[in-house]
Order: sequence, then structure tokens, then C-alpha cells
Amino acid sequence: MGKTQWTGPFELKGTRDAAVLCVHGFTSTPFEVRGLAESLHQRGFTVLGPRLAGHGTSVANLATTTWHDWVHSVDEGYARLRQHTSRVAVVGQSLGGLLALHLAAREPALAAVVSLAAPLWLEGLGGKLAKWTRPGRWLHGRLRQVPKLGGSDIADPAAKAGYPSYQAIPMSALRSLCEFMDIVDAELPQVSAPTLVMHARSDHTAPVACARRLAARTQAERLVLLDHSFHLISLDKERDIVASEVGEFLDRHLLSR
Repeated sequence: MGKTQWTGPFELKGTRDAAVLCVHGFTSTPFEVRGLAESLHQRGFTVLGPRLAGHGTSVANLATTTWHDWVHSVDEGYARLRQHTSRVAVVGQSLGGLLALHLAAREPALAAVVSLAAPLWLEGLGGKLAKWTRPGRWLHGRLRQVPKLGGSDIADPAAKAGYPSYQAIPMSALRSLCEFMDIVDAELPQVSAPTLVMHARSDHTAPVACARRLAARTQAERLVLLDHSFHLISLDKERDIVASEVGEFLDRHLLSR
């Protein structure tokens, strides 16, 4: 699988009257959820994978966007699926998980929602830099972007080597991500759709405590913690477990109605 494959938006037409919106994460592309989407498509679902505004182009382009633009990308995808079926679920990895939960808090018609490693706060340097570069803080205006030191948070060496994403993070977009995390945290009790939360115990980006808080505040139907993956669980060592759990969960809530 080459780095340039599957980085654009996609739609996989299914055989059943049910659809899934698959949303990728921050600085990434639809590649991040394409393998999962393929497995869901094999179960008969129509699957749509939008590319979030500012992603899959350039770091400079991402720097011009905020969480409002990313929400708009998801809303457009959801509206497109709703034109064809009322049975729609949403699955998101990382920022995609936050966007999925934000959609679920506003759209009670959603059949189900799946959060994969969604962050409610950030671990390590990323979170600190977001605070230090806020207006009025000592790094504001002095630091426009930072490199991804050590690359993406993936335990599987082969998956990490083949993973296309930006190699730098614009600080303006990172601050907007942090703002969005607080917004979604406040909305979690409004999520009424059946919820599956999956997270890795060794996530170095979004602490595993985020998953426990998400599960508690949404009254999630199921919380699954993985033992051998890092942050990008849709691609990592336990990706087959993720695909199986998500598929079985969506079978129950999309195909039994």
C-alpha cells in the first residue's frame, strides 16, 4: 500500500439500506479510515469518507482552517448520506471521533456513533504548546508550526512507514483543536445514540483516561481498551480487532432496525 493511495475522499456503495460516515483525524487524510471502511463495506454498508477541510493538501492550508470548517466537512457528508437512507452511523478516529460525537450531540436521528481514540485533552508537548501560543502567552506569534517529532503515534512499524500525513502541525489549527475538545466534552451528555468507545492503553497522544470519561459521559454501550496499539488504532497492530468490534456494533444498530 503506497503512501499516495487512498488519501482522497471516497464513497463505497453497499448492498443494504444503511450507511456509515467514516471520519479521519487531525493532520491526516481519509487513508486513516479507508481500511476500516473497506471492512464495513464488505458487511453491506455504504461508506463515505470525506476529507476534512485543510487536510490532504498542505500545512499552510490547514493553518487557514478551524474546527468550524472541519464540522462543515462532516455535516456535508452526513447530509449526503441522509439523502439515500435514514439509517446512518458515524465512526471517527481521533479528531474524527470528536467530530462524530459532536454530530451525534446535534443529530438525534443518528443510529450509532463510534469514537476511536478521541482526545478530550492532549498528552505531552502538543497540549503545552497549544497553551503557550495562545494570545497573551509568551510564544504567541513566535511559533507558527512545529514538526511531528518521532512521527505519528503508531506501534506497527510497517503501518507507520506507510502512513501519509502532514509532518508538521500549524499552531493555529492545534489551538482550534484544543478549543473543540472542550466544546465536545461539554456536549457529551447530549449524545443519545448507542455509543462504542475504543482506545489504546498506551496512547501517547490522547490519554486513555479520555476514553473512560467519554464512555461515562455518553453512557456508552461498550468501552474497549486495546493492549498493543498506540494512538492510531484504525491502522495499528489491533486494526482487525477494531474492524470486528465496529462492524459487529454497527450490525446490531443499523441492520436490526
